[in-house]
Amino acid sequence: MALADARAIEPGLVVLRADPASDMAALTRLAAWCGRYSPWTALDQPDGLWLDLTGAAHLRGGEAALAVELVARLERLGFSARAAIAETPGAAWALAREGREKVTVVPPGATRVALALLPVRGLRLAADTTELLERLGLRRIGDLYTLPRPALVARFGFAAAERLDQALGRLPEPLSPLPPAPIRSSHCRFVEPIQRPEDLAAAIASLADALCRHLAEEGAGARRLALHFYRLDGMVLTLEAGTAQASRDPRHLARLFAERLDRIEPDLGIEDMRLTARVVEKLEGRQATLNGTGAPDAAEDAALATLIDRLESRLGAGAVTRDRPRDSHIPERAVERVPALAPGAEGTSWHPDRVRPVRLLPRPEPIEAMAPIPDDPPVQFRWRRRVHRVRAADGPERILEEWWRGKRSQDSSFADERELRDYYCVEDMDGRRFWLYRAGLHQSGQMPRWYLHGFFP
Repeated sequence: MALADARAIEPGLVVLRADPASDMAALTRLAAWCGRYSPWTALDQPDGLWLDLTGAAHLRGGEAALAVELVARLERLGFSARAAIAETPGAAWALAREGREKVTVVPPGATRVALALLPVRGLRLAADTTELLERLGLRRIGDLYTLPRPALVARFGFAAAERLDQALGRLPEPLSPLPPAPIRSSHCRFVEPIQRPEDLAAAIASLADALCRHLAEEGAGARRLALHFYRLDGMVLTLEAGTAQASRDPRHLARLFAERLDRIEPDLGIEDMRLTARVVEKLEGRQATLNGTGAPDAAEDAALATLIDRLESRLGAGAVTRDRPRDSHIPERAVERVPALAPGAEGTSWHPDRVRPVRLLPRPEPIEAMAPIPDDPPVQFRWRRRVHRVRAADGPERILEEWWRGKRSQDSSFADERELRDYYCVEDMDGRRFWLYRAGLHQSGQMPRWYLHGFFP
């Protein structure tokens, strides 16, 4: 009805501006909150949720007990909730929205009888189709049972027959879950909400121990983990952690999260926690040491991986890396940054005996250089508005282009990788040492360009 008519009936009516985006975000958070009851949850927009309880209801005392508990918790969070459990999604939807009871559980084989007396709007049909059915006297779902299928489709469209068959289980109704169902996880529920960091740390240790037992059974180790905290007010807080190599050491995995508990605000308390291994890898047992053989100690490797994981837990994912030689003649491509425990690689163009600066610029920067003879080192150069007079120089070292890579850049502000380069080590009057190069050769009508690429100590 119009707002003016509604206020005439109820003068104290409170009106709020609609915010569909916030409503959708709240519904998504609520779906994540329902992950404590089932790993398979999906949105039924704009104001409903689907939960697949197959194989999960017995963990909460049965279907009826689970539904009662779910509705009670939602009401404590301030939601008006109704729930129905049935053999098909369509039947559960109709009973939850059109049934008489706040909580309805339909036993197997009783779906047809349970739906018979419900209004036809419980079939999730378009408004005009529902209005037409009611105008013709077909007000209950059971009134459609005896209608011939060709007549039903011809008069009301295929949607009416399809929704009826889905509700009765004659047609499948696939639904897409909101998050991917976790395969490897451990869960704990508390009798009373907990808040103290030491209690949360103890719960994390217990979850890690249970998860690692499952991983050991399949010979796997965790690489990426997520820890979910279900707060009493309905919020779901999440911590994520990764490992440098596959691990199923419960103390190590628990420490990764325990060290970051300061990021979690328990508020009124945490009532559920779930630890999930999102990414796992095969992890087989291996010999630790062989006395007298000089074999590498596996315990030392594990200790190094543990240290790297703790550093990344504090500094951020990917913060601990190492430089690995790469098979390239171009200086800025001769080394690549990889994870700290990434396997090594043999680079045929990597020559440690060659003089290289300890620091390279991210990209060579253009400079203005003056050389008395075209192939000689510069006698002075200007970089970042400052002139440097050269006292000594060494070079050149010629580096040819990698023709097989093609043209890599269209930016004329710096040298292209396909150009020939002549590198010089130069020292200015103040004792500072630079690594310069000349790009290209002297040609008629075209002068070579100079660049600063690095610094020596």
